[in-house]
Amino acid sequence: MQRDLTWTTLASSYLLKDTWATIRKDTCLLPNGKVIDPFYVYEFPDWVTAFAITKDGKVLLERQYRHALGRTDIETPGGCMDHSDASPEAALQRELLEETGYRFTEFQKLGITSANPSTNNNIMHMFLATGGEKVAEQNFDPGEDLEILLASIDEVKQFVRENKIIQSMHVTCILLALEKLGELHF
Repeated sequence: MQRDLTWTTLASSYLLKDTWATIRKDTCLLPNGKVIDPFYVYEFPDWVTAFAITKDGKVLLERQYRHALGRTDIETPGGCMDHSDASPEAALQRELLEETGYRFTEFQKLGITSANPSTNNNIMHMFLATGGEKVAEQNFDPGEDLEILLASIDEVKQFVRENKIIQSMHVTCILLALEKLGELHF
């Protein structure tokens, strides 16, 4: 029989609540009787991303500057879920249209992943999106500026091998999509 390893929160307070940063300080009781004080939790909305394939078989990627690392890298499209989104798939459809101007006809859920389950309270919903077609111009949120990159599946594999895609959750999405497409075998 497995032990219950769930912690009990004895106290909780917010240190910062802002649009893109919410930090909570908890005091926690572990099952073994030890108390951790403080334990910091970073609260974020859930995220969505997709390995997105256009009608003509190209993978839709983005080149985007990421200030925390001070570098421009290649990523899969996606973003944050809004309170108004009915589901992760709806959030992804909205993000794809806003960031890329592409609409997709089919979505297959690939799973979820977490950037850091020890401190972050959210998850990334990953999808395989197919049937993409350009239907609009990009409509960025404030603070967004990115370029669209269309690549073959073989080029995407090479980007991963060469660490040109370093966002770990996006690499996870790519690998799961490649497996689903029969392009990768574990």
